[in-house]
Amino acid sequence: MDKALTLLSFGPEGWGDEIAWGVVVTVCLAIVTLPFGLFLGFLIALAKKSSEPSLQLAANIYTTLFRGLPELLTLFLVYFGLQIAVQVLLKMAGFDFYFEVNSFIAGVIALSFVFSSYTSEAFLSAFRGIPQGQYEGGYALGLSKGKTLRLVVLPQLIRLALPALGNSWLVLLKDTSLVSVIGLSDVMRQSGIAARVTKEPFMFFGIACLIYLVLAMISSTGLVRIERWSKRGEATR
Repeated sequence: MDKALTLLSFGPEGWGDEIAWGVVVTVCLAIVTLPFGLFLGFLIALAKKSSEPSLQLAANIYTTLFRGLPELLTLFLVYFGLQIAVQVLLKMAGFDFYFEVNSFIAGVIALSFVFSSYTSEAFLSAFRGIPQGQYEGGYALGLSKGKTLRLVVLPQLIRLALPALGNSWLVLLKDTSLVSVIGLSDVMRQSGIAARVTKEPFMFFGIACLIYLVLAMISSTGLVRIERWSKRGEATR
């Protein structure tokens, strides 16, 4: 017990500060990815419900690609492929210097692609749940298509999509563990380093499990409150 407390303490003899920093990196990665993934997923959903066949085709190819590829493979493609692509473009422009993609940025881009491919389906299902009369009512009031979408449709869309978006957020939170393979000091990487150095893999990976469970519980509690807040107007009807 004393050994475990020493290993988990903060300071030169323990790994508490490294694990805590890993939690900060994991949470920051998920939070930064969230708005990009939501915005991109919303655009993909708009493209899928568009009357333009080319937009529908492009959106369907996008979601099929990133839902079909393993998340780890997508991460590798972004981390190494983006680096090579930028290097080639720099050489074509006449610049001859080495370019390296930051692992945090690569993680955000890769996870945003995967996250948006799933959230687009949530948004698309929510769009289908909104009656056509809502659009027609907005137009009858003299609202443009953009204002109807923003003022009439979007509030209902968010409420309808929240349960599926909440599940996608929990999946995103777990998928952040993949970035440890490209050198980002998240919970999994810090736990893995501590396990190798101390020869205590069960303890440190067990701590990582508890951390992810606690983050999931906090997220679930927050999501339940958000859903209740979004339905506050229904109780008075």
